[in-house]
Amino acid sequence: MQIIDIIKNIQLFNGLTTSQTDDLAMIISDQDFKKGANIFAEGDDGVGFYILVSGQVKIYKMSVDGKEQILHIFGPGEPFAEAAVFTGKSFPAYADAMQDSRVFFIPRSSFVSLIKDNPSLAMNMLGTLSLRLKKFAGMIEALSLKEVPGRLAAHLLLLSSQHDSDDFPLNISKTQMASLLGTIPETLSRIFKKLTKRGYLEMDSARIRIIDREGLEELASGEEKLKPAQQSQRSLKSLCYVVFDNIQTTPLIFFIGRHSFGIGRLAVRSILHPYPFVDILIDPFF
Repeated sequence: MQIIDIIKNIQLFNGLTTSQTDDLAMIISDQDFKKGANIFAEGDDGVGFYILVSGQVKIYKMSVDGKEQILHIFGPGEPFAEAAVFTGKSFPAYADAMQDSRVFFIPRSSFVSLIKDNPSLAMNMLGTLSLRLKKFAGMIEALSLKEVPGRLAAHLLLLSSQHDSDDFPLNISKTQMASLLGTIPETLSRIFKKLTKRGYLEMDSARIRIIDREGLEELASGEEKLKPAQQSQRSLKSLCYVVFDNIQTTPLIFFIGRHSFGIGRLAVRSILHPYPFVDILIDPFF
């Protein structure tokens, strides 16, 4: 597809005349990035912004110890790094291609000249930035006030609304999703298992099907908490000793520990010892 035809289908450029579209096409640099390639780094000069034509791009911050926090994931038709148009300062984060991607690079100086001739371009960009700011506010709220199950529930509901379906694909890996939600892959996997086991959703490879939308909405809003799973049976075993009287055959049981779930099955194991006693482990019911 030709650059002009692509521009006409990008929401940011709605309202441009044919001549303005032609002018914009003249200043665009058409670039391709392989999966994993860096598009720009934090601190690079913000000399322009980008439009993602195809593929997928992540914007992220990197801590001093190498931990990655994903801020945004962009799909085809979406602009990114557009704040550079207004500030002219360095990029505040990193951008990498998550898939083989085609992007348009638009130099700041040339684009500012187009804005002067067509103020609607500036309004479109301000609208995009406002939505981005709203998303950031939601992310800050989630990271500071919500537990990980609530963040995941909110994200799955967002994906569902974007696909307009309760059955949709996960287009990023769990590692990337964990970074986006401010957690680690192991924790995310455990929560996915809990949500599946408790009937909130079903998972089939890289697809999600929401079963209990109302329940997910309650988790996302904080009205409901995902209760922690009961501890393993081994960790809940309570040790007690049975001391046998030399005269009577009835054992006297002295509990050292007892779990709140109550006493379950008794597993008796005899131990040879100069003093006659039996070691008993109590397994609580689940």
